[in-house]
Amino acid sequence: MARVAIVTGGTRGIGRAICEKLQDAGFTVIANYAGNDAAAEQLKADTGIQSYKWDVGDHEACLDGCARVAAEVGPIDVVVNNAGITRDGTLHKMSYDDWHEVMRINLGGCFNMAKACFPGMRERGWGRIVNIGSINGQAGQYGQVNYAAAKSGIHGFTKALAQEGAKFGVTVNAIAPGYIDTDMVAAVPEPVLEKIVAKIPVGRLGQANEIARGVAFLCSENAGFLTGSTMSINGGQHMY
Repeated sequence: MARVAIVTGGTRGIGRAICEKLQDAGFTVIANYAGNDAAAEQLKADTGIQSYKWDVGDHEACLDGCARVAAEVGPIDVVVNNAGITRDGTLHKMSYDDWHEVMRINLGGCFNMAKACFPGMRERGWGRIVNIGSINGQAGQYGQVNYAAAKSGIHGFTKALAQEGAKFGVTVNAIAPGYIDTDMVAAVPEPVLEKIVAKIPVGRLGQANEIARGVAFLCSENAGFLTGSTMSINGGQHMY
């Protein structure tokens, strides 16, 4: 029986590419999403992948949603915490709501989904959690104190949970994408985007499939000795 994988923010962009790649790798894939019903319907029409709707920043919704997936589809063996939002602005102009909402969804969502699925992985002796961080959580970014803090938190969360899961056969890793050609990046003003691309050694934006291939490897049997790691997929823009 195929292992069940759930991808948060899975109906568009990087999330959809991850869903498709995991499906190709033989997983039964479930996409979680928060708002865009049309994208969820399109994903199912194109791939057959089912979507479940809830807010990953809502703790009880994650517990209930994952329990429903487990009952209707099967025990969840893989969680990819991909859901994320931006509320950019300098600290001077950033409201508390802008700070809190990004932390609630981007970082809180990782805790909520792990809380829902990690116990079952432990009991079954196998699991994969992959958290999608960001280059901006590693290097920082002007106007993103909320986003950078949340993504940086994901990298620390990954290392700590990896230590808890290791002896139970549960690996926990992160991927830190650079600038990827998605709707989120497309919203960046063209002059700013040109300056960003100029700083990427490979000379281009990344593609969603390039992130998805990294996720598929981390979720595979071949990655059993790899845990607590952050894979930077950024075209050489940030090296350390």
